[in-house]
Amino acid sequence: MGQVIGLLGVCLVLGVFARRSGRFPEATASVFNVFLLNVSLPALVLRAMHRLEFVPGLAVAAVAPWLLFLGASFVMRLLGPRLGLSRESVAALVLTAGLGNTAFVGLPMAAALLGPDGVAVAVVVDQLGSFLVVATLATLTAAKAHAQASLSVRTLVRKVLVFPPFQALVVALLLRPFAFPDWMDSVLQRLGDLLTPLALFLVGFQLRLDGLRKRLPALALGLSYKLVLAPVAVLAVLAFMPGLALVVKQATVLQIAMAPMVTAALLAAEYELDPELAVLMVGVGIPLSFFTAPLLMAQVH
Repeated sequence: MGQVIGLLGVCLVLGVFARRSGRFPEATASVFNVFLLNVSLPALVLRAMHRLEFVPGLAVAAVAPWLLFLGASFVMRLLGPRLGLSRESVAALVLTAGLGNTAFVGLPMAAALLGPDGVAVAVVVDQLGSFLVVATLATLTAAKAHAQASLSVRTLVRKVLVFPPFQALVVALLLRPFAFPDWMDSVLQRLGDLLTPLALFLVGFQLRLDGLRKRLPALALGLSYKLVLAPVAVLAVLAFMPGLALVVKQATVLQIAMAPMVTAALLAAEYELDPELAVLMVGVGIPLSFFTAPLLMAQVH
């Protein structure tokens, strides 16, 4: 767990220092963003979804991230305009409050707090929940919010179909009957492993705390939902579902309580949806989640 916190913190700080040093051009953020969404993330999705073993009894864990995103869509669109937020800012909150960092923070935290059984559940939440939401609903939401005018259903579907992580997902499912050669699995792993350090570096590079005060209402709305309201709602629902193993409830609540997903900020930047707010959601949300997520998980009985 300490290694995870250390990696995230170091990468964030390096990104901040890199921007202040003046040695990196302003185009660094956009270049990294394109690489991560078109190379690292597809490699990660392809390897992870190809290896996933799903147990039907874990369906509740797989459904939770979908409900998280739908809830964020409703809450942010209801309350965001009342705070005077633009359409782009509301969309940025939907993406970041609706997607949890269930892989790079969630899996190590589940391993540290719940052991192997908890990791198995956390993997289902991540891969059948968060990964699929990113490739479908989140991409659809970002594409629609970016459009100046209403897009046809055909155009929106096309944008999802040409999104590289979604294409990687389809290929992974089609190739499940066939084992990947060792060299290919190794290459995919190494490319996917770049996502965490580079994405956090990118968040640090774009982080601007000098504008934090004017963003406080939006941040309070997004992080209150992501770190408190959503996991509490899931905890309440699971309490009324008899027969579920305790570790399933604990791991599901823990994953839903994770900080905003780094990929959500990348997606917001790709579609020009208030990337500054999206970066703040991730940069502020990650350290807060180290305290809030274990606390909420401890309430599961």
